[in-house]
Amino acid sequence: MGDLFERQMAMYVTYHRDARNRATHFLGIPAIVFSLIQLSALVRLPVGEQGLSLAVALTVAVWALWVALNRPIGLAMALFLAPCVWLAEWVAATQGPATVWWVFGATFVGGWALQLWGHVYEGKRPALLSNLFQALIGPMFLVAEIFEHLGLQKDLRDRVETIARAREAGMVKAAAE
Repeated sequence: MGDLFERQMAMYVTYHRDARNRATHFLGIPAIVFSLIQLSALVRLPVGEQGLSLAVALTVAVWALWVALNRPIGLAMALFLAPCVWLAEWVAATQGPATVWWVFGATFVGGWALQLWGHVYEGKRPALLSNLFQALIGPMFLVAEIFEHLGLQKDLRDRVETIARAREAGMVKAAAE
């Protein structure tokens, strides 16, 4: 799956070259992810005596996909996901559905507003409009950026950049023809 991950990351990189765009994504993407976890915390699945929230089930499934795509980045995602699930479960259990819907709406709309604002700087539409899989790559991109700043997985960054530059060169060539 490493090859798939690198190709998808390269596509994502080509839509996110502007530092201001990436900065808005560092707030917008976590807000959107949290919003979806928050909303899904309202749904209880008939598993065990107390049931299992859809938030836990979906988060574990997506997290497993992220780990399969890139183990170090996927595992690091748990540092963000675990507190999100805990907070979403707490809000759903103690504050009620009206608060859950309010939190969902504020974080979902706010997150998307930030994303779109960033793409104004970039001058390109969001990558997920070309490939829905990019919605799963966005959160991994943020962790990969953090890894890069920590000096981790430099070889991944180099491979992704090579693929991204080739992709951009192909796009320029196609536009000129």
